[in-house]
Amino acid sequence: MSVALDRGLSILEQLAAHPEGLPLALLASEMDIPLSACHRLLGDLQRRGYVRQARAQGDYMLTTKVVSLGLGYLSGAGIVDIAEPLLERLANASGELVRLALVDNDRLTWVAKAQGVRKGLRYDPDMGMEARLSCTASGHAWLLTMSDERALELVSRQGFGLAKDYGPNAPTTVKTLLGFLHAARVRGYAMIDEVFAPGMTAMAAPVMRRKDAIGVISIAGPRIRLTKDRMHELAPGLLAAAAELGPISNVSSLFGRPPLGKG
Repeated sequence: MSVALDRGLSILEQLAAHPEGLPLALLASEMDIPLSACHRLLGDLQRRGYVRQARAQGDYMLTTKVVSLGLGYLSGAGIVDIAEPLLERLANASGELVRLALVDNDRLTWVAKAQGVRKGLRYDPDMGMEARLSCTASGHAWLLTMSDERALELVSRQGFGLAKDYGPNAPTTVKTLLGFLHAARVRGYAMIDEVFAPGMTAMAAPVMRRKDAIGVISIAGPRIRLTKDRMHELAPGLLAAAAELGPISNVSSLFGRPPLGKG
């Protein structure tokens, strides 16, 4: 990959993590790019409509063009349209946030959601985020379909993240993570309690197409409502939705090579 392309993509990823925008000097410093080179790249991205400035000489931020590309791609794939009634059904049954994440090579990204709660406390993370494999129910649900070796390879590549950014029960060692995965394999679905965030619980099941995991469906909410007993009650419906979505989706033909390491 050329240096300019690598830097340009890195800038887009950095700005995606800062929707409020970043000043040129800070962006160049964080990306370890010379100020002049960073300014040229931002100018190119601005001319193509991917980046804008909040005001003259102001912070740089992404435009909706990046989002529109992703949404257009998913619309063409048809997976979100197919999944919508299944997600709505689970959201209505659980009263909680239901999400669909798709596997794209070595990444798992949330792409669609349905919210069961119409008032009161709502747990509603942004779509388009890459799931942290080590401490999300979605990540565990994908990893449980692999061998331990392949799962640890992906987690090692992404990292465990900083403990302060997640819940008090987030795994920070290989041994602890494998304990989560082994228990999930026995159940057939992942279940976490104050792992991704304090006071929150979640459960997730993989969407399989033939022998490959192509996605994950999850249910998440406050632990005061979404208790362990409640998650066990919801498990049959979650597993049924995942089993129904796999055979009728064509998403596996849209994402490069299939996931590796089915174990």
